[in-house]
Amino acid sequence: MGANISQLERDIGSDQFPPNEHYFGLVNFGNTCYSNSVLQALYFCRPFREKVLEYKAKNRRTKETLLSCLADLFYSIATQKKKVGSIAPKKFIARLRKEKEEFDNYMQQDAHEFLNFLINHINEIILAERNQAKTAGGTGGGGTAGGKGGGAAAANGISANGNGTVNGLDGGYGTGNGGSSGSTNGSGNTEPTWVHEIFQGILTSETRCLNCETVSSKDENFFDLQVDVDQNTSITHCLRCFSNTETLCSDNKFKCDNCCSYQEAQKRMRVKKLPMILALHLKRFKYMEQYNRHIKVSHRVVFPLELRLFNTSDDAVNPDRLYDLMAVVIHCGSGPNRGHYISIVKSHGFWLLFDDDMVDKIEASTIEDFYGLTSDIQKSSETGYILFYQSRDCA
Repeated sequence: MGANISQLERDIGSDQFPPNEHYFGLVNFGNTCYSNSVLQALYFCRPFREKVLEYKAKNRRTKETLLSCLADLFYSIATQKKKVGSIAPKKFIARLRKEKEEFDNYMQQDAHEFLNFLINHINEIILAERNQAKTAGGTGGGGTAGGKGGGAAAANGISANGNGTVNGLDGGYGTGNGGSSGSTNGSGNTEPTWVHEIFQGILTSETRCLNCETVSSKDENFFDLQVDVDQNTSITHCLRCFSNTETLCSDNKFKCDNCCSYQEAQKRMRVKKLPMILALHLKRFKYMEQYNRHIKVSHRVVFPLELRLFNTSDDAVNPDRLYDLMAVVIHCGSGPNRGHYISIVKSHGFWLLFDDDMVDKIEASTIEDFYGLTSDIQKSSETGYILFYQSRDCA
């Protein structure tokens, strides 16, 4: 190897370096680690990267949108002459700040809120462009998603938090107060986009009336699952709690259509359709009355390299899907409004750590450093925040 070979290339080894792969850090524009960490995770979710690059190839004359800026960024990384280095996502960040004023400042932002916004906004753009193409082609009409696709996207399930509601922007702080949205696909009038094909799963909420024993179920779409974290636990435990049976009683009774009255009932959430990419959001920022602010919950949560969901419904479409951990967005620091985001990704069998413009190869055993702490919630820590699992059948 020549003298100008980077440390990363040395660590990987010229004979081991994957052909046609590029490892580029992203320059931080003051506070954009929240964006950089998520973009790296998404770049190394191969189905997503391939669709974004395919979009770039097919839409050479499109007007500028957040999706076209993302496609330009991914294309720029994928076509670099060098194998490693850094790149400034200037156009993408400028567009992001235009699209959503909450991101147009130099404050620390929440990586999950950004992921949520990005995925939904990309979906809206695809729907809007599809509708424009239909209108231009004269097929028009007939009750498909209208306007800019916002209505259809909003109705396509965003972020499910395990308490029977599907949220809009969660804010990442466990508030769960976003715009609630129902399930669309009952009439099948919205053809899925490639965003749906990659990220969307279906939850079913099963409610059993304790008076007449009738079970009613309602399906809800999701792009990620938000799970609560307990002290010294695991993702399996978090998912079990997500699907725990909840008793609806006193002021929270269930209106049973069969009994035609409010009754005590038992309710649980189970996964009916498992997505290609399963995104799990660990709810690490919780509002604490005694502090009058959001506090980081740094509890140790073990996340495995392989995952099989067990909390599936009896009529689940693909209950045996086996997932491999592909990327983790990590929050470093003691609170939601301070600290830093980095990400680790798996690429061609080895793990890399992306810290803005810095890229390092790490051992798989290092992942354990990001599980969290076994002690109290106040300490600063580096903890897994968003986990991306890719279904093995799409590798």
